[in-house]
Amino acid sequence: MKGILGRKLGMTQVFTVDGALIPVTVVEVKPNVVLQKKTNEIDGYEAVQLGLEDLSDKAANKAQKGHASKANTAAKRFVREFKSEELMALEIGAEVKADLFSAGEIVDVTGVSKGHGYSGTIVRNNATMGPKSHGGSKNIRHIGSLATTGRNNGRIEKGTIMAGQEGGYTTTNQNLEVIKVDVENNYLLIKGNVPGPKKGLV
Repeated sequence: MKGILGRKLGMTQVFTVDGALIPVTVVEVKPNVVLQKKTNEIDGYEAVQLGLEDLSDKAANKAQKGHASKANTAAKRFVREFKSEELMALEIGAEVKADLFSAGEIVDVTGVSKGHGYSGTIVRNNATMGPKSHGGSKNIRHIGSLATTGRNNGRIEKGTIMAGQEGGYTTTNQNLEVIKVDVENNYLLIKGNVPGPKKGLV
């Protein structure tokens, strides 16, 4: 599973030669640097560690600087691992660019979804609203009975839908098509939407 780190810039649309409109997400993919290669002998698994965006000398700590110096590069703001046989062939310090992918490939994009704060159960869990007729229940947007669904009354089961924090969690959009790869300007166009806000890491 090859992979690369980038930033979501926003959405736009492009047209095919036939005139069909395709909604796309623009992902900025600056060159990633191979910081470390995990091996079965030392780490118990195989993976490649990539870094994106240099940290200033003031912002980086000693551990980050020392780790990055082994790859002859500056400390990185984002560091993630990928289990990839294709990337394992690269040497430490090598750059991974947008041409790792090609137009027409199918990819999965992972990011942290937009946070929506404390939300009610209707917004958060698509729960049913209560009756809104005259003289009916006043329990319109409130949560219903909680402790009558389990194996014994009075006990709230795990996973019961309630109000709470909505968004701000790691999620993956699968099977998205790469529409265009631009190595000179360091960006990918990916069909459809990807998780997270503008300028979010994906």
